[in-house]
Amino acid sequence: MTAGHAVISGGSSGIGLALARRLASSGWDLTIMARDPRRLVAAESELTALRRNPVQRISSQSLDVADNDAVEAAVAALLAAIGPPTLVIASAGMVPPGRFDELPLVAFERAMAVNYFGTLHLVRAVLPAMRRHGGGRIVMVASGAALIGFYGYTAYAPSKFAVRGLAEALRSELAPDGIGISIVYPPDTDTPMLRDELTSRPAITSRLAGGARVLSADAVAAAILDGVSRKRFAIAPGWEMAGLGLLHSLIGPLLHRWWFDPLIARAHRRAHDKKRSAGPHAA
Repeated sequence: MTAGHAVISGGSSGIGLALARRLASSGWDLTIMARDPRRLVAAESELTALRRNPVQRISSQSLDVADNDAVEAAVAALLAAIGPPTLVIASAGMVPPGRFDELPLVAFERAMAVNYFGTLHLVRAVLPAMRRHGGGRIVMVASGAALIGFYGYTAYAPSKFAVRGLAEALRSELAPDGIGISIVYPPDTDTPMLRDELTSRPAITSRLAGGARVLSADAVAAAILDGVSRKRFAIAPGWEMAGLGLLHSLIGPLLHRWWFDPLIARAHRRAHDKKRSAGPHAA
């Protein structure tokens, strides 16, 4: 994959930073975007140290991808400073775990604002310049939760399903412009976002996900860049996501019927029995 200019949202940590490290050490000019200025400063310093040559440009933009005006302003600035990107990776995301009836409405709105509209804002902002430049590739980092609805992800999964729908529609629309689309379905990945999620994830969600392998952010980044170099539309790191990505319409109903539903029913029965045995005055 020939080095060019890459733009990565969510580039200060997790999968986004792992991608940025690999691209920086391969000679790419980079613009990373994220909300936390302190993390951005640290990430930019690390990436600058990884440059292959002193003329390689590494920059950062502090913004919330849910703010379309901020994204447009940041993209205008990077286009003026560095030029059009040839690779755009929408990796910014957030996970508000919890049951549907326990989450506040704002959790659903924020998940959609960051995960779906944050991706859409970045794509809309860079698209005119990529068209003028003659093409490139846009990568949308979704989730395994974009392939199958999962207990405890009633706010998160719909936002990632929306990203999947956007990618599938844009794949056809942008092909005549020479712009390729890739969508990524990572499994649980060892990132600060996952570690934060685990502090509030419902116990049943953790039990359902407990048998799945957790990949490192670098392993996921390597799989993404390999898929990009092969111009793949769907990139599913790990054998579990690869199987689900290929057969989710078949596997999904079977997983629900034979694994998820019985496990959830048993957990609810145990909770009910425990509450009943504690008596009417239990707290």
